[in-house]
Amino acid sequence: MTRKESMLFGIVQGGLETDLRLKSMEQITSVDLPGYALGGLSVGEPIEMMHKLVREVAPHMPKNKPRYLMGVGTPLDLIIAIDSGIDMFDCVMPTRVARNGTLFTWQGKVSIKRTEYREDPSPLDPECDCYTCKTYSKAYLRHLFASGEMLSAHLNTVHNLHFYFTLMQRSREAILAGRWAEFRDFCLKRFAKP
Repeated sequence: MTRKESMLFGIVQGGLETDLRLKSMEQITSVDLPGYALGGLSVGEPIEMMHKLVREVAPHMPKNKPRYLMGVGTPLDLIIAIDSGIDMFDCVMPTRVARNGTLFTWQGKVSIKRTEYREDPSPLDPECDCYTCKTYSKAYLRHLFASGEMLSAHLNTVHNLHFYFTLMQRSREAILAGRWAEFRDFCLKRFAKP
């Protein structure tokens, strides 16, 4: 494939109705396309319903073609979707929430604007090796956010993108090494709300 070529993916629709999604998939996959996507999710429905639908529908997507979940999501969403058979994602989540002071870490979600971080000298995520975590404290990141400094959005975005990249890299490595279930459970324990 050259750079000028594009790949047309068929998009499976059907709202939150599993039977409609499966019917849509049957029709869409009757056309031989380079890949297939689940669309129309993460648009305000309860997150548990989205997770349930992905778990029910994704395993029925063709396994010999890329399977893409459109516009999703949080680290928890990604782990659940990978576990259901999804291969690809796109989402504004890591950059949008970073600009608003929400950061994803291996300890869970952090809202850097909280006063508890005002004098916290620790790194944002001690398990992360990104520039932000290696260079700045939670207190400094909170100060930047509270002051409206543009550097806040930049450093937060650097961290969240690095976190997502690392999450996907570790997911691939776990799958290839036959350790997916162990890694999935590790992530679910850390990312799911208690």
